[in-house]
Amino acid sequence: MPIEMSLADFESAVDDAIDQIPDKLARAMNNVAIFVKEEYEPQPGEDPETELLGLYEGTPLTERDSWWDAGSLPDRISIFRQPLLRLCDSREELVEEILVTVVHEVAHHFGIDDERLHELGWG
Repeated sequence: MPIEMSLADFESAVDDAIDQIPDKLARAMNNVAIFVKEEYEPQPGEDPETELLGLYEGTPLTERDSWWDAGSLPDRISIFRQPLLRLCDSREELVEEILVTVVHEVAHHFGIDDERLHELGWG
């Protein structure tokens, strides 16, 4: 059975996960915003049953040209609250899964793909 956590507590857990990103990496995060959303809405052509825990939308730092920063919109990381609540059976498990999801999506910002994340245990 999914657990309950208020939006404020969930956002606080996401903030705590962000705070666990090493300072050197956090300082290297360039032009990225992190949001909490209730649900992932599959895009046209995607399986409507698609349930993501998080999503990185943007251009990874490894793929940016020198002109990138001038006036470009920030990359977006979305953390999806309801899928995470449905996945977890305890508050401790939820907090850990939020951390894994935040680290996973931040890694995409740095150009690390899903295959490598799975190898590293952050899949």
